[in-house]
Amino acid sequence: MHCLSFLLPAKKKFFISLFALLLLSTAANAQQVIQLYNSKPAGSENWNWEEKDNNKNMFNTRVAYNVVQPTLTAYLPAASSANGTAVIIAPGGAFHTLSIESEGIDVAKWLNAKGVAAFVLKYRVVHSVTDDPVAELMKKMGDFKKLDQENDSVVTMAVADGLKAIEYVRTHAADYNVNPKRIGFMGFSAGGTVTMGTVFNTAAANRPDFAAPVYAYINALKNQTIPTDAPPLFICAASDDQLGMATHSTNLYNAWIGAKKEAELHMYVKGGHGFGMRKQD
Repeated sequence: MHCLSFLLPAKKKFFISLFALLLLSTAANAQQVIQLYNSKPAGSENWNWEEKDNNKNMFNTRVAYNVVQPTLTAYLPAASSANGTAVIIAPGGAFHTLSIESEGIDVAKWLNAKGVAAFVLKYRVVHSVTDDPVAELMKKMGDFKKLDQENDSVVTMAVADGLKAIEYVRTHAADYNVNPKRIGFMGFSAGGTVTMGTVFNTAAANRPDFAAPVYAYINALKNQTIPTDAPPLFICAASDDQLGMATHSTNLYNAWIGAKKEAELHMYVKGGHGFGMRKQD
């Protein structure tokens, strides 16, 4: 095509160039939905509800809920910019919803622009009985102890889904042009719980090579023993976190440094909880 382009009228050249750019843009954010299990995973064999999305809620962002079959959605960078690093992204939502846009897809696209392959994880969450899972959740937010009790079994399942996600990406690294020794795990709020659950509860074979808990909630994890081969952490939160979770990040940082492991902490003065990829001036 290029060697004959001088024969084409200017308008045709423009549309051919535009079409080529669209193809490149599509390739840069190629999506593939991956089922993590061949059948219903352990612990949720009897779940018979249907996964749904909700766009009108108090979070003002699209959320997924009633996840029964955990999946990864692959967002891949353009081959020309891919650097071999991959990040699995776990959105938050108090184990009742998944903030799939602001803490998932938007993060994946940002990483793609940096040459990083991204995999958005939909992990199992608590069953919502209405079509407004956020409203259901907000009624429970005043009692974290009770919420932790309700979430307990689901947290275990969600961490298992995180471990399965690492195992999948590492096993199929070559398929995605990824270095199997450069696979990280990033999560927001409850997704931060899942992130640290993968760090605390894995063997070397399926432990992330680095982890990034963002305004993570740590109290829901029973095992918080730092492994001897613990990966480096990138920890981020805001001091004015309205759910009081800022100390979860600072305590995690202190624990990592105290164990002589690598960590860096970014604590913003303002930002609240759940900022994700939102622009807040």
